[in-house]
Amino acid sequence: AFFLCAGDQNLFTALYGSLTQQLPREPMEWRRSYGRAPKMIYLEANFVQFKEELLPKEGNKALLTFPFLHVYWTDCCDSEVYKASVKEDMQRWQAALRLHGSVDWLIAVVESDNKKKNKTNLLPRTSIVDKIRSDFCNKQSDRCVSLCDPLKESSRSQESWSSFLTKLRTLLLMSFTRNLGRFEDEMRTLREKRTEPGWSFCDYFMVQEELAFVFEMLQQFEDALVQYDELDALFTQYVLNFGAGDGANWLGSFCQPVRSWNGLLLRRPIDMEKRDLIQRGEASLLDLRSYLFSRQCTLLIFLQRPWEVTARALELLHNCVQELRLLEVSVVSGALDCWVFLSCLEVLHRIEGCCDRSQLEANTSHTVGLWTYATEKLRCLGDLCGLVSENGPNSEDLNKTVDLLAGLGAERPETVNSPQSPYKKLKEALSSVEAFEKHYLELSHAAMEMYKAIGRLRSARLVGKSLAEFYMRKGDPRSAENFLLDSLKSYVSESWSLPLTHTRKQIAECQKQLQKMDEYLQTSALLASDTNLSDDERRHFCQEILTFASQTAEDARVALSMSSFTRLQELRFRPSSALVHVSAALQLELRLCSLMPVPVTLEQISASIHFTQEQPGSTAQKRAAQNPDGTVTFPAASPASASASALELCEILEHSPSDNVLSSAGVACRNMHLLMRQNDSATSLDTPNTALTALTLEDGAQMLRASDVTLLPGNNSIVFTAQKPGVYTLRQLCATLGQVQFILPHLYPVVQYEVYSQEPQLSIQPLTEHLLAGLPQQVKFTILTGHYSVKKGDALQLSNTDSMPVLHSSTCSARILSSSAELLAESALSIQSSEKVTSISLPVTPPYHTLEFLLEVLCHIPSCPARMESERLTNGQISRRSRTRFNSGMTLIDQKVSVDCPWSIYSTLVSLTFHVPFKVKHSLLSAGRRKFIQVCLQNLVFRQQCVFSVWELRWSSVSPVSLHCVFSAAFAPADAPDAALKPYTYDFTLERVSVSADGSDLSRVCVAAFHLSLCDIYCLR
Repeated sequence: AFFLCAGDQNLFTALYGSLTQQLPREPMEWRRSYGRAPKMIYLEANFVQFKEELLPKEGNKALLTFPFLHVYWTDCCDSEVYKASVKEDMQRWQAALRLHGSVDWLIAVVESDNKKKNKTNLLPRTSIVDKIRSDFCNKQSDRCVSLCDPLKESSRSQESWSSFLTKLRTLLLMSFTRNLGRFEDEMRTLREKRTEPGWSFCDYFMVQEELAFVFEMLQQFEDALVQYDELDALFTQYVLNFGAGDGANWLGSFCQPVRSWNGLLLRRPIDMEKRDLIQRGEASLLDLRSYLFSRQCTLLIFLQRPWEVTARALELLHNCVQELRLLEVSVVSGALDCWVFLSCLEVLHRIEGCCDRSQLEANTSHTVGLWTYATEKLRCLGDLCGLVSENGPNSEDLNKTVDLLAGLGAERPETVNSPQSPYKKLKEALSSVEAFEKHYLELSHAAMEMYKAIGRLRSARLVGKSLAEFYMRKGDPRSAENFLLDSLKSYVSESWSLPLTHTRKQIAECQKQLQKMDEYLQTSALLASDTNLSDDERRHFCQEILTFASQTAEDARVALSMSSFTRLQELRFRPSSALVHVSAALQLELRLCSLMPVPVTLEQISASIHFTQEQPGSTAQKRAAQNPDGTVTFPAASPASASASALELCEILEHSPSDNVLSSAGVACRNMHLLMRQNDSATSLDTPNTALTALTLEDGAQMLRASDVTLLPGNNSIVFTAQKPGVYTLRQLCATLGQVQFILPHLYPVVQYEVYSQEPQLSIQPLTEHLLAGLPQQVKFTILTGHYSVKKGDALQLSNTDSMPVLHSSTCSARILSSSAELLAESALSIQSSEKVTSISLPVTPPYHTLEFLLEVLCHIPSCPARMESERLTNGQISRRSRTRFNSGMTLIDQKVSVDCPWSIYSTLVSLTFHVPFKVKHSLLSAGRRKFIQVCLQNLVFRQQCVFSVWELRWSSVSPVSLHCVFSAAFAPADAPDAALKPYTYDFTLERVSVSADGSDLSRVCVAAFHLSLCDIYCLR
């Protein structure tokens, strides 16, 4: 603040040192209007001798030179002197203040004891002060203050001095607050007139900057920064409106061509050169932006927020580029790149100057953006000036370099003595190819290391990709390839389709120059199948593969991944069970989608199969359970690459709440949380750096082959036929194209099929639930031919047994069925019998068919001796071919049939079980002295029918010790009552039978009784 001091200048000069030192020592509470929070501030003042020309003129808005308080100094103690000169001087002073509207003043009367001793006619001290108050301070008595010997060290003097300073601070703060409020009101009024013709942004800029300077003087840096931010936002809005077609007239001065691009200047608190240009309305857009940012930078450093400077700087540099385009400002090609490069390094050097090394390393994330932007702009300058090409710059490039260096002007005095100044770096980098390469590589590697240090690998790889392009322009593909492959990892894992395509094209060019044919062909296959490329580009890369494939050198064979050539979609088995016998054809239909842009004729496509040790039929059952229709669907992506989440992007549109006009548009990623946490080292089967050694066919593997296959672009179908017996698993696919093999090393999910080789089988089964002994029974002969082909003259040889003869029939025929149970033919059987063998001639039957025919057999019922529960059977030795046993009250007869088959040197032994349909029980009955034999014949087949027979025993002589009896019953089936069948017999013995009867009649009676008891028993099926 300015003080204009009138009155006794010698007195003022004596007190000047004490005033300037002690005034700012004590803080004052500053209360502002509009509800703003109070702040404690320190008041500093500049005391200037009063001159009327220093009083503010009408319309002067300069706060920095505004006299906030006027002080009149006097040490007059003599009333005569006061009346003669001092009063008149005070009146002239007051009149001048009133003339210029200054109402903030103070009269300081200094009293000294030395003067009192020299003057005898002095009035009391209070009389001079009272006189002054009476003459000038009628209503403002506090505007006159007396000081008692302020230069002395006495307590009274110190107290008087302290009170004076407090009064001075209070009056100064009141004046400052009032004038500041008036200034702000006038500034708002000026801003509201911005839509009026003739309004000038530069004039308004100077007014609001005055306010910022005042806040900065008060050390209120945050308030000062707000003023510059408001100016920044106001200018930005006008530029945006200009781009939308609503331009202001004053913007024309900022549309002048850019003639100087010497970058930001942050080493001066105030760049007076650019401020003068703004004040005169001659500043360009870059001048205004440079000055505005330099002031913001200074305040942010005062606020100890240096990292905000870097963020604002990066935003400023990008925005300036866009604003120049919106305002259609003419800029020399490369000039803007120079300005950005110099500005980036200037900001970095300014931050390095106010932070130590540990702070810089801890806040790399704030500065790395500027390093990267500087690297990009230096690269652009290198391309423009011919410093990146293999041949170096030509004459035209040199002329461009000279023009750019001329626009830089002379180096600023602040950086002349600095060996690493941005000016020197840029000038040196543009001076030669070697110097440019040195500076560019230093910046690039520094940016990459910073990104890696803070964990931003994607950004590091992006810088590496730019380095790769640089090396390619310099003719060094070997150095470029590693950076490109590194970048490719990020694009593959995060599904960046277009960058992936572009990077692969660059990798292909590197590999071609390095003669890495295996990798080059793999990359070419990926590019030929890439729909992001044009058809011509895809055909070009496909032709590269076809050209190499047509070579004849055997050592040039290359194995490539099939995923880039064709996509396996589906496999279908016919039949669907994936189970056939050797003589049948199991078809495997592969459905492929060719990714090539043109038809490709393959020498062969083969499927590698692996023999699996499993039980026959188990694989077919498993396949049938998983795929009832015989179809196996393959996933669209391999399991390794399917885990990578693709970007889920959505648009964000913001509309103005007042008129619903679109105000901004953007893109947001919905699944950023998934992408950001993915393992950066994820790999994919589709990347060209996949180890090609893994793409090899298994040694000694069996193959299913299809030759001369033409794959058309899109869907194709290929049929394989499998006939070799065994259980097999499909392991690999291989498409052979000359010297190129496209291999799919693994099939997922697992695919298995079975081709079985079956031995011929003979089975004899009854047609009913039980075979009955004693009656003709039909049995079914079933021959599964398996791999055997039944030829003409082949016959079955059945060994005959007395207990079960084979009955002949003239209508006996055989049925021939296919493997799917379809009836193919019927043929009459020829049956011939001898004493020991029955020969059945078989009709001609192919392998894996079924031959069926029916034969009638008759199992004779053996004589059944009576037995008690505790007795053994008494019918002698059991025959080798038949055995009688008992089960649930029924007698079972097991018959063994020996069959000689034409396909085996061994006999087949078949067992048939017959049930005896009868059960017989006998009992001895008594009636007084008479004896009777009762025999019960029970039909076990039909309703448990029983027939009882009774005989009376009479002896003609002495009764025997035992009596052997035989019971016989004839029977026939109900549907053939005339059938002549062997009667059923039952033997039993009576022990110690005694009876008193007329023996002469016993024999006759018994025999008659036995013959009379013969009756026909009908056994129903």
